[in-house]
Amino acid sequence: MHIPKHIELGGKPIAGGKFPLICTPMVGRTFDKLMAELDVVLHKKPDMLEWRVDFFEQIGDSTAVIATATAIKNKAGSIPLLFTRRSIIEGGEKIALTEAQVIALYKKVCASNCIDLIDYEMANDPANIAQVRASACDSGVLLVLSFHNFSFTPGLETLASKFLLADQLGADVAKVAVMPRNLDDVLTLLTATRDASKKLRIPLISMSMGPLGAITRMIGGVFGSALSFAVGAAASAPGQVPIEDLNTVLGIVNKSMGVK
Repeated sequence: MHIPKHIELGGKPIAGGKFPLICTPMVGRTFDKLMAELDVVLHKKPDMLEWRVDFFEQIGDSTAVIATATAIKNKAGSIPLLFTRRSIIEGGEKIALTEAQVIALYKKVCASNCIDLIDYEMANDPANIAQVRASACDSGVLLVLSFHNFSFTPGLETLASKFLLADQLGADVAKVAVMPRNLDDVLTLLTATRDASKKLRIPLISMSMGPLGAITRMIGGVFGSALSFAVGAAASAPGQVPIEDLNTVLGIVNKSMGVK
């Protein structure tokens, strides 16, 4: 059986080697709303947290962003924090920052030692990706290079190329998320995940979005996806299921397959 690649921090797999990990996104628009959201989420014991900073009203104030990330990290304790500005092109919120300002923010946040992982879209200019990668590497932050298509599911070759590109660009983790139009698209995503998990040097995350793709969030780990996003307080993408439900399903799947 192919051994899946775990996401590691400091040379050790997150959550003691649990596979797949469960990450809960946080989308509060203010500091107070984020802290309230965090209180709800932490009681549900996720393996990782994602802060979608593109929802944050003070995203243009790097001091406020760093202070908020630090507060989240302090409250979360040992739970790793993924920092994400999702671009509007790939399903994120509209923000006033230019891409150069986003890269500058990423550099400051990485240097502040208040995050563990950072997400950046691989569709960005290669020079920008190189800058983000350098900032992450300098601070010991893991780089997740991601691709999202909220309209449809590209073909198998295209999906394979996206996984491979993340690896070639120096990502620590590759992420691909696509929207299915039918169940055949869901199978295409799972096939691409399985193939990539056997070829890539790095861990990967994948999902088919929306109601049709929800099943991939539950069984993606069987095909090699190292992490699934689940709702703790509020969803950040279509098809995310509540963390309680996902824990139940993963428990059943793992028990049935003899995974301890």
